[in-house]
Amino acid sequence: MGETHRIIRVIRRLSEIAMVCWLVMLLLIDVVVTASYNGGRTGFVPVVPLLGAVGVIAFVVRRRWRAHGFALLLGLSMLVSIVVGSLEAPLLPGTAETAAMLVLTIGVLRWVEPIGRAALLAGGSMVALLTMAGARQSDDAGLAIGFMLLMLWATAASVGAYLRYQYERRRAATQAVRRAERLELARELHDLVAHHITGIVVQAQAARTVAEQKPEAVLPALDAIAGAGADALASMRRLVSVLRAQDEASRTSGTTLADLRTLVERFSAGGPTVTFEIGQGIADDTLAPEVMTTLHRILQESLTNIRRHAPGTGWVEIDLRLAEGKVRLRVRNYGSGSDARLSRLGGGFGLVGMAERVEALGGRLWAGRTADGAWEVLAEF
Repeated sequence: MGETHRIIRVIRRLSEIAMVCWLVMLLLIDVVVTASYNGGRTGFVPVVPLLGAVGVIAFVVRRRWRAHGFALLLGLSMLVSIVVGSLEAPLLPGTAETAAMLVLTIGVLRWVEPIGRAALLAGGSMVALLTMAGARQSDDAGLAIGFMLLMLWATAASVGAYLRYQYERRRAATQAVRRAERLELARELHDLVAHHITGIVVQAQAARTVAEQKPEAVLPALDAIAGAGADALASMRRLVSVLRAQDEASRTSGTTLADLRTLVERFSAGGPTVTFEIGQGIADDTLAPEVMTTLHRILQESLTNIRRHAPGTGWVEIDLRLAEGKVRLRVRNYGSGSDARLSRLGGGFGLVGMAERVEALGGRLWAGRTADGAWEVLAEF
């Protein structure tokens, strides 16, 4: 998955370089065209490539000063248009200036917060383009150019609005998943604490009974109470830290290795062949309850994804083992057919939930293609 991310970053960087080169090419065209425009007699001719250069710079620095650079370009463009129009000095709209304004309009609608500010800036770009067409040209030419720029602006605004809609939709869905996980975690916190506290109470009652008959047996009973209290405190700290965090995870109490085997058997009954190996040292009493139940949830989600997104899978390999002091769950499927979602980790919310659960317990999760073409989910605690 790290290799995939590097490839994506390289493609993104190359696309940005290509966009900058395109804008620079338009800027050079502006220099050539405006130099010969009206025989070079118009005093405002040098302003056109200057505004194009501002547009290129605004695009380059958009990640850091997106709104400010865009507002500067709009302001200078409208100022020049108003001055040129008041002096009745016809001037061609710059191609680099226009292209930068349209491209930045898409980015503004996509990224600028809040959405009202983004809409205001996008509306300002429409006014700037129409002012550019009407003030720098005669009535007939300005009307034709204005109509063309309006259509280009509508296209750019539609693209930006669609990207913003998808972003907001995904963010709302992710927040809904997190709220559901938080509520489930709150219920499980109650169950876990009740389990530990009940054990402490029973052991304390037993210690009192033993104290009346065998005082020498009180110390082991107190040690058992202290151990149960420490376990309860450790589990509660894990879960409370998740509740306090922005990114949270949840689990279901009472999961055992038998539940994992049952889950695998149900999956393989009507699907591909599955091998499930549990390494030495893995037992119900060797793993913390929250780790065991998180493993169950990860296995469940992984098998669900295989059934849903890789119906042509030939066989599935699952192993749970201890390695270098860590618990590792590996789910790998081979011979899958269509696999559209798995080409992009951000495509589904199941992987988001799995990663949050694992990270809440101090672990890590990987998901991606292996060298032999299989799809693998690896959780490590």
